Amino acid sequence: MKQSVTLNKTNGKEGTGFLKSFLSKFKMKPFQLDVKDILKKVVVPILSILAFIGLWHAGAKALYNMEATYKIEKALTDQGQEAATAMETCILSGDISCQPNTLPSPVQVWTSFKTLLADHQIISADKIAFKEKTAALNEKRVAEGKEPITYTGRPSFVDQIFTSLKTVFAGFLLALLIAVPIGIVIGLSETLRNSFNWLIQIFKPVSPVVWLLLVFMIVKTMTKDSNQDSAFIISFISVGLCAMWATLVNTAMGVSSVDKDYINVAKVLKLGQFQKVFKVILPSSLPLIFTGLRITLSVAWMVLIAIELLAQSPGLGSFVWEEFQNGANDSNSKIIVAMFIIGIIGFLLDRIMLTIQNMVSFNKNEGV
Repeated sequence: MKQSVTLNKTNGKEGTGFLKSFLSKFKMKPFQLDVKDILKKVVVPILSILAFIGLWHAGAKALYNMEATYKIEKALTDQGQEAATAMETCILSGDISCQPNTLPSPVQVWTSFKTLLADHQIISADKIAFKEKTAALNEKRVAEGKEPITYTGRPSFVDQIFTSLKTVFAGFLLALLIAVPIGIVIGLSETLRNSFNWLIQIFKPVSPVVWLLLVFMIVKTMTKDSNQDSAFIISFISVGLCAMWATLVNTAMGVSSVDKDYINVAKVLKLGQFQKVFKVILPSSLPLIFTGLRITLSVAWMVLIAIELLAQSPGLGSFVWEEFQNGANDSNSKIIVAMFIIGIIGFLLDRIMLTIQNMVSFNKNEGV
């Protein structure tokens, strides 16, 4: 009987010990506060942002005071003391009609950003109202085989952002479809690389304006049209042709620098040419190809603004140019808003490409 009790106690202890050992594996490690890491990754970037905003505010204020002084002195010289006093009073009152038109402050830029968003909401409501108003008439026109009536009002800032994104992605896709196949073919043959190297070196540095004019000549001759669709076609083809060269060069370099041992293994396995390309060469070339694609997308986004401006495509390029020509008191701050949006979108596009590269490539990297 005693032996049985002792055995039960022992079994209980063994069971508890096993449970404790099992649970200890799932215990969380004690939280360790790495002050140096927080300073480096959080505090320092925040301080740099605050320093940038502070310098911007100080610079904007200095330029504002400089322009205000100039306007008062000009009024004094041209019209006398009374006009100078009136100008000074007007500037101090904050009246828009006499405010110095110079580099906007961070507060003015933020105000313009909110104004653009509010403007987008108003235009969106107008579009919905127009669609509801013309719904019955458009149904009748479509039934009669006629084109429906479409909204022709000015696009909002958000609409122009999406137009630019649509254009840049169409141009990027065109660059990919042209550059990657040609790069693979050239990379497989040293003779072809030497034969076409001159063409690449000549056309690679050509300005986007020149590409736009070339595409304009061809598209206008073929379509004989000047509508918005034609402007979009001209824009995305120009973007694609201007930006494709980095992908073409990197693809050719990646294909030509594939390890010879891989090629020899493909020969031993008696793989066909297409199998060798898709199973051996392309996987080995992916890091360089994606580097070229990242550069191509960045270049496409950079040249898009100039191309949209000249092609009169309703995107961010047109927005910046219209605000510059408008010359209103808040035009400068709206241009700065567009500058930040362009930069942020460019950064996000690069991060997206880097993420895709790390998903499909064996060569993982953090990128900068």
